[in-house]
Amino acid sequence: MKRLSLFVVLALALPGVWAQVKPCEELKAEIAAKIDANGVTNYTLEIVPNEEVGDRKVVGSCEGGTKKIVYVRN
Repeated sequence: MKRLSLFVVLALALPGVWAQVKPCEELKAEIAAKIDANGVTNYTLEIVPNEEVGDRKVVGSCEGGTKKIVYVRN
């Protein structure tokens, strides 16, 4: 019974953890597609380490929260 309970807890917990870790290039492409679909032009998306975000607008977090995707309007 303990093994079954442990299995159920792990099965429910792990998908949430894995869903948060996403490669930066993949997430950047998804965000760019959404921005393009809204008709926005002349912008740049950059992948930067957390320390280099500064005052730029963060539109995504990737690689387990170690990097951010920032939006800059040209």
